[in-house]
Formats: sequence, structure tokens, C-alpha cells
Amino acid sequence: MPLAGRNFVENIIAEERRESPISPWLITIPLVTAAFLFALNETIANVALPYIAGTISIGRSESTWIVTSYLVASSIVIPAIGYFCKVFGRKNYFIFSIALFTVASVLCGISRSMSMIILSRFLQGIGGGAILPLVQAIMMEIFPQKEWGKAMSLYGFAFVIAPIIGPVIGGWLTENWSWPWIFLINAPVGLICAISLVKLIKDPPYAQKQQNAKIDFFAFGMLVIWILLLQVVLDKGNDAGWFDASWICWLMGISTTAGILFFYTQFKNKKDPLLDLRLLKNLNFLFGTLIQMVLLFVLIASAMLLPSMLQGLLGYTAFLGGVSMLPRGLGSLAGLVVLVAVTGKVPEKVSCFIGLVLIGVGGLLFGLLNMQISLANVFMPNFLYGMGMVMSMTPVINLSCATLKKEDLTMGSSLQNLMKNLGASFGTSIATTCISRFSQMHQNMMVGYLNDLNTVFAEHVNNVAINLSKYVDFDTAHYMALKQMHFSLLEQSTLWAFIDTFRIFALASFIIIPLLLLMRENRTNSDNQ
Repeated sequence: MPLAGRNFVENIIAEERRESPISPWLITIPLVTAAFLFALNETIANVALPYIAGTISIGRSESTWIVTSYLVASSIVIPAIGYFCKVFGRKNYFIFSIALFTVASVLCGISRSMSMIILSRFLQGIGGGAILPLVQAIMMEIFPQKEWGKAMSLYGFAFVIAPIIGPVIGGWLTENWSWPWIFLINAPVGLICAISLVKLIKDPPYAQKQQNAKIDFFAFGMLVIWILLLQVVLDKGNDAGWFDASWICWLMGISTTAGILFFYTQFKNKKDPLLDLRLLKNLNFLFGTLIQMVLLFVLIASAMLLPSMLQGLLGYTAFLGGVSMLPRGLGSLAGLVVLVAVTGKVPEKVSCFIGLVLIGVGGLLFGLLNMQISLANVFMPNFLYGMGMVMSMTPVINLSCATLKKEDLTMGSSLQNLMKNLGASFGTSIATTCISRFSQMHQNMMVGYLNDLNTVFAEHVNNVAINLSKYVDFDTAHYMALKQMHFSLLEQSTLWAFIDTFRIFALASFIIIPLLLLMRENRTNSDNQ
């Protein structure tokens, strides 16, 4: 946009701030609450999956669709946010999204079949997918840029803390009430948010309902096919033997073709693209988006894996599995305090660098766990994860949007949140596959030592059999001793699979640090006071 046009838009925003009698901090309360609700539902069902699976009679692997359908749906709707904002007006579409999210939450709570709960979660994701991009864009409009640090710290804290405490809330509700309440609690909060925002927000001229709004339906269709089929491949590929199954090859081929066509149409369509991919030419925005994708991958995947490990290997209840995530909340709170204290005093790149290092160290500490751990042993790595997430996520959001024009914030936020959601949904599937593959790999490595030629193994089996022979005959005792060793083999190989995956999280955090160093601090937007 020409400089005169950009100044015109910025002057409108500045004028609205002066005329508005409502404090932006008051508007922030329902905005951040809505963002918190969406992020909370990314992980709140994790610890309840065995209970849900039992109620609707499905397997554990199938139950993961309850998580991924929500993430995929939210990813699909993001590219169409700009179109819906033009057709209905941003305020109307935002409130409709919160209302749909609330109604779908109730439908999730009353679901008693796999098809109904997955459809309900899909609708919940469709409604919730617009929440984060619009909250981020609105907050960056109602605050002058010099206050972005404080405002986005609160947004980033809610966005990071919600997936962390999700398993805690979900575990407590599942243990003390029943799993439907993990969805039903959204209803009153969502209703209050929607009613509050009707009174508190208004659309600037460029976000109001527009005539002759257009959308590239072909590109949108290609996007839906690409994401849905790729998610199916990632979720089911490991069970099917990946490309040994012909149907996986077909789905992957169709998904890849659809993805190529989608990106081609977006680069060619310079007038009304679903996603303005030209924003990726802005290196701050590109690198910041890539960093956030990795952070969401680590945040969501680790929040799913840790309770699963504790419940599956150590016999923790759903509530205790959720409680294991509480130190992340404490770390997030500590990170927020530090971040607010250093805002304006320490460069944002430094804060983000420290946060990434903390996440990496936390991942390495998770790699030291064993079968004799207690909840106290997961405190420090979880604390570092929480603190690192807040200290890295908030500054990188500011850095990535600092060099965008004001009128590009909504589109940029949509593109960024799409990529983050993809990082979370694909990352969850990839992490699950890592557990399965690494477990098989370690079984194969260890089983070679479990034979009679290994004197340590033979002696251990014989000692166990002698002890058991007090209660049964020796042949049966020997068989039971071998079964015990087989159980230990499976247990240890699974533990090592979790350890390796957490170490991959650490490696990913360290690898993206050079991208941070390539970003620049200077801002091109005015403060708009």
C-alpha cells in the first residue's frame, strides 16, 4: 500500500482509540478468555481419552481423532477468516465463531458415539479456529504499538497456560464428575464472552461488512483436501505400515497434489487470495512463524505424551496425570513475571533466546527419567518448559508482526495461526508415531540379549523361577519368569521411546535458535497514539 494510504488507515485507528470511552484492558478480558477457552480445548481431553473410548466403545488409537479432528478443523477454517469477515463484518463473524464453539461444546458433552463426538469436535474446531487470529489482530489494533509487549504478554500467557492446565482440569473433572463435563464447562464461559464482546468491540472501517466479497472456492477445496488427507496419513500411516499400504500411497499422492495446487493458486492470485503468501517474503514474519510452529509442536505433543507416559507406564490416574502438568503452569507464571519486568529493558530476541534454551534444557532433563520416578522428578523439566514457552512465544509473536503493515495484521495473524495449528496437529501425530517406532527399535535392540547365552539373563530367569516354584511347579514358574522378562522388555522399550521423543523436542528447540538470530528488532509501524 502507498505511504499515504497506510497513513490514512493508521490515522483512523488512532482516531478510534481517542474517541473510544472503553479501556482496551477491559476489552482484553473477554478477548483473552475466548483465546484461553480455545487453547484449553486442545489438551483438556487428553487424559480423558481412555474413559471416552470406553464409553463409546472404540480403541485407544481411534480415540486420538477426538484431539486431531479439533486441530484439523481449526486449521481448515483459518484461511477463510478474511472472506467471512468481509461477508459478515469482523465483529459479527467473531461473535458467531464463539457461539458455534459454545454450542459444539455442548454437543461434545452429550455425544455417545464415535461419529457424533468427532463431528462435534470438528464443529468446535470450526468455531474456535477463528478465535486466536481475530483476538491477536484486535488486540494489536486497540493497543498502541509501544504497549504491545504488555498486552501480548497476557495473550501469550493465556495461550500457553491453557494447554498446560488443560490435562489438570480434564483429569479432575473426569475423576470427580465425568468426562462430558470437560466440554460442558465451556458453555457458560463462552456465552459470557459472546455477550460481553457484543457491547465492547466495534469494527474499524476496513473490517466492516463489504459488498462483493470473493473467495477462491477451488483453492479452499484444495486446502481442505490437502490438510484432511495428510492428517489421515499421519494418524493411520503407522498402523498401516506406511507406504506398504496402497491406500496410504493414494491418499498421500492426492494430498500432495492438492497442496501443490493450493499454493500455486495463492501465489498466482494477487487480488483476493485466501492466504497472502507474499507476507512470507517478510523475513521477520517467515522466521517468526516457523519458530512458532516448532513451539506449538513441542507444547501440544509434550502435553499429550507426558500424562500418557505416566498413566501407561506408572499407573497414574487421570487426575494425577493431569497434576503432572501443574509445574508448567507455575513456570508459565514465573515466565510472565520475568517477561513483564524486562519488557522494554531487554531486547525481545534475548528473551526469546533464553526461552528456547530453557525448553531445550527441559527436554534433555525429560530424557533422564526412569521407572522409579515420582511426580517430584517431573517438576523441574516441566517448570522449565512452562517458563520457556512464555518467554519465547510472546516475544516472537511481537517480532514476527513488527514489520507488517496494520492492514496486513488480520491476514498475517490468520496465516500464522494456520501454520501453528498445522504444527500442533501434525506434530501430535508425528510424536505418536515416534513412540511406536522407537519402541519397536529398542525392542529389537534389547531382545538380542535375552537368551540363554547371556549368563546374566539366564541367572535372573532361574532365580525368579526358583522363587515362583514355591507356589507352582518349576516348568510353570520358568514360563512365568520368561513372561515377566517379556513384560520388562516392553516396559523398558516404551520408556526409551518416550525418552528419545523428548530429546527430539529438545533438539528441535535448539535448531530453531539460528532463525531467531536472523530476525531484526526495528519496527516499521508507528505507535499510533
